[in-house]
Amino acid sequence: MFALRMVQLIETHAANLSDSLIQNLRSSQSCPDLLRNVPAQELAQRTHEIYQNLSDWLLAKTESEIEERYVGLGMRRARQRVPFSQLLFMLNATKECLWRYLEREGLIEDPVELLGDFELLHSLDRFFDRAAYSASIGYESANTRLASEKTSKSA
Repeated sequence: MFALRMVQLIETHAANLSDSLIQNLRSSQSCPDLLRNVPAQELAQRTHEIYQNLSDWLLAKTESEIEERYVGLGMRRARQRVPFSQLLFMLNATKECLWRYLEREGLIEDPVELLGDFELLHSLDRFFDRAAYSASIGYESANTRLASEKTSKSA
């Protein structure tokens, strides 16, 4: 099946994809606090994990497992003082890097194959949308907690 080959190719090239993504983030003006406040090793590990375990994220993880992971990520980025817009930029850049890779490899050119594997492409979009939504919940939760702690300290 073409979709399985596509995911295997992505997972095989996870290190290159991760390196490319980090290079794109570094050359962008859109996420300076992300790069400044998140340790480089952590950022590299997280980006590599998404690509390396893509079949797991798309086929094996439940919605609640994705939510748990990305709520945690949102909370962590909030505690690291990464603006929410930069968190979303990073998630979108992760997806965009993947799309560029698939285009470069010629994997999304043939409309017949593309239609045959529409479910995989839809799963990719759903995964990244769930990840962004869950990260936003975690981020907002951390900010609410921080505000609550500040209020109780000043009282």
